[in-house]
Amino acid sequence: MADLLLIVRIAGRRVALPASQVEGVVELDGLTPAPGAAPHVAGLSSLRSRVLTVVDAAAALDAGQNGAHDLTHAIVVPSGGHPYVLLVDDVEDVVEASAAPVQITAPLGTGWNRVALGMIDAGDDLLLFVDPHALIAGPAAVHV
Repeated sequence: MADLLLIVRIAGRRVALPASQVEGVVELDGLTPAPGAAPHVAGLSSLRSRVLTVVDAAAALDAGQNGAHDLTHAIVVPSGGHPYVLLVDDVEDVVEASAAPVQITAPLGTGWNRVALGMIDAGDDLLLFVDPHALIAGPAAVHV
């Protein structure tokens, strides 16, 4: 069986995530601010009696914050024993990977370089293959 990919749009770019690492696609009811949280954390939300940390995927790339936080495009990703929600611009489809990921040979930009696993053939498209756990971790801390 071929690996399945979840195709989403983050910061305006179509990318593929390993579907095996995504628990589900959801629409959140609301968002509660989390004072003192990292800048890429949009807040907290409840889903099926669980409190989830909500991460703005664009902010995790240092690509600016999603702003109004469209809560209709969200995916649940378990990471480090905890469930997280990634806010994305759009959730498009689930497709089979046509081949294994290949190495990227050109720089993508700091945020994308940090989360990229390679390029992957997703049907008729060659897409950036992204690590959802690296998005959850957020931008690298800057040490002074």
